Amino acid sequence: MECIGRFAPSPTGELHLGNLRTALASWLSARAGGGRWVIRMEDVDTARCRSTLGEAQLRDLAALGLESDGPVLWQSRRAGAYQAALQRLFGAGLLYPCACTRKDLAAMASAPHLDEGLRPYPGTCRHRALPFLRPDALRFRVPDGAVDWEDLLRGPQRDDPAALTGDPLLHRRDGCYAYHLAVVVDDAAQGVTEVVRGLDLRGVTATQARLQEALGLPRPAYAHLGLVTAPGGSRLGKRDGALGLALLAHRGVDPARVLGWLGWSLGCLERPEPARLEELLPGFSWSRVPAGPVEAPADWI
Repeated sequence: MECIGRFAPSPTGELHLGNLRTALASWLSARAGGGRWVIRMEDVDTARCRSTLGEAQLRDLAALGLESDGPVLWQSRRAGAYQAALQRLFGAGLLYPCACTRKDLAAMASAPHLDEGLRPYPGTCRHRALPFLRPDALRFRVPDGAVDWEDLLRGPQRDDPAALTGDPLLHRRDGCYAYHLAVVVDDAAQGVTEVVRGLDLRGVTATQARLQEALGLPRPAYAHLGLVTAPGGSRLGKRDGALGLALLAHRGVDPARVLGWLGWSLGCLERPEPARLEELLPGFSWSRVPAGPVEAPADWI
C-alpha cells in the first residue's frame, strides 16, 4: 500500500513553529516511505476560518519547500460528504440529539482532563430520539471498550474513548459539521494512511478510531509529536507570535535557518544549521525523533 501523509491546519491564523514542525515530520515520514503528501484546509468552521489565512499558510509551507502532491482539499466545500456520513450513522442508530447548552457542558467538564483540553461528555442526552434532519446538535454513541493502536513515535497505546471524550459532537445546532466527523471522512477520501500531529491531539485518537469503525473507514497509522515550547518549557504565548515565519523573518531568521532547526529537532541533523529540504530526508527515522517537547531557540523569542 502506498504511504500517504497529510498536513491539515485550520486557517484561523498564521502557522507557528509547532505547526511547521508537524508539517515537516509528516512530509519526511511520507517521503521516507516512498509515498505522497497532501494538504487539507480544515475550514469546516466557516465562522472562525478565513480563506485568505489558508492561502497565507500555503505560502509559508511553500517557502520551506512543502507543497501538496495533489489538489488542496478545503473542508468548507465538502458538506455533502459529511451529510452522507451522518445519514449512515443515523441509519445504524448511532446518533442522538443533544440539547445541552455551553453552560451545561462547562459544568460537566471533568477536572482531570482540563489540562489536555478534553471535556468528556457524560451522555446526558443519550435517551433522546429524533427524526433525522432536524436542526439539532448531534452526538455519536461511542461503543463501550478500549481501543488499542500503535503510535509510530510512542509505541503501543490504549485508551477508552468514553473516559477521554465521551460521545463526540458531530453536528452543531448552527448547522456546522464538527471536527471529529470531518477529519475521519476526509482522511479516507484523501487515502491517508499516516497521520502525524501534535501530542495535544493524542487523546482523541481512540474516539476517531471508533468513528472510523462505525463508518467502515480504514484507520491510518498515527504519530503524536511532542510540542514546541518557549525556553524553559513554558507555552509559547501570543506575544511571541508563537514564532511564525513572518515574525521570524522580522527577527532576521530566514526559512533555511528555520528548516534546519526543524530538521535538527526531528533528529535529521547533528546541528541546527541552515538546510534545504532534500538534505533532511536521508537522516529521518522515527527512532531518531524525540518523543518529548522541544524548546524553541532562545534567540528567536
